[in-house]
Amino acid sequence: MASDDKKSSYKVIAQNRKARHNYQIEEEFESGVVLTGSEVKSLRAGESNITDSYAEVKGSEMFLINAYIKEYDQANRFNHDARRVRKLLLHRKEINKMLASVQRKGMTIVTLKPVSYTHLTLPTIYSV
Repeated sequence: MASDDKKSSYKVIAQNRKARHNYQIEEEFESGVVLTGSEVKSLRAGESNITDSYAEVKGSEMFLINAYIKEYDQANRFNHDARRVRKLLLHRKEINKMLASVQRKGMTIVTLKPVSYTHLTLPTIYSV
């Protein structure tokens, strides 16, 4: 019973089915994403596309590139840019592991599916 509750406690916001077809998934990581309020509201409304998105390491941080989150109509002047670069929240150990895979083996970090756990956080599952 407890495992069934865990499975139903999150909502898949978008899926990148193309990534599972085009890439061989070696390992999956889960990370948080730094978002603005208007981005959270757009995601909850299902207004996103992650098909062409990927992650990139800049300095000692990892960023989500080319993810589309539609501008929220009611946000007025506080709206966000639809394809802005978003910071990912990962442990240093995980970032180093992914960076090593990308540099040594020529792998790519792609977004698989952003999910919402009980509408409080928006972690994203990545693969290397």
